Amino acid sequence: MINATQEKNTTPEKKPEADIDTTGEHKGAVQMRLNFAVVTVSSSKAIDDDMSGKAIKELIGSDAHSVLFHVVVHDDRRMILSIVKKFCRDPNIDVVITNGGTGISGSDVTIEAVRPLFEKELAGFNPLFMQLSFSSIGPAAYLSRATAGIVGKKAVFCLPGSPRACRLAMENLIMPEAGHIITHLGER
Repeated sequence: MINATQEKNTTPEKKPEADIDTTGEHKGAVQMRLNFAVVTVSSSKAIDDDMSGKAIKELIGSDAHSVLFHVVVHDDRRMILSIVKKFCRDPNIDVVITNGGTGISGSDVTIEAVRPLFEKELAGFNPLFMQLSFSSIGPAAYLSRATAGIVGKKAVFCLPGSPRACRLAMENLIMPEAGHIITHLGER
């Protein structure tokens, strides 16, 4: 029985923070078309025989997003830095994806060129990519230095040059989260 000095609390009980799925809420609210730039890093490929770039473009298009630019640049640190900076400054581009130059040979310089641009590195990207890669290529997965980060309001992903690795990252890591990332970057 409620007397005149007491009120019944009709506010639902709050869930502890750990029980709230804000990621699901954010992703559910994300419905945007994104614009991508694809940069293939290779001293031996041209646009016509760039199978990794084509695989990336195909997956972007199948998700109803757009590829505004697709270029091939040599394994040259200054060239890679220049083109990635250019795309990160372009107000029409949301996501930059590089492929190639993430291995351990002397000519693999994509990470060295791009990482200094990162304002924030998405440190979980590489371990998740290696975990996914391990199931198909075994311990060679740890030879990739694939990475991702934020430059201004752009998401930048650096993938290996293998078409299979590009598909793996695009299907399992990048496309499922790209809109979510860009939404958060717009909250600044």
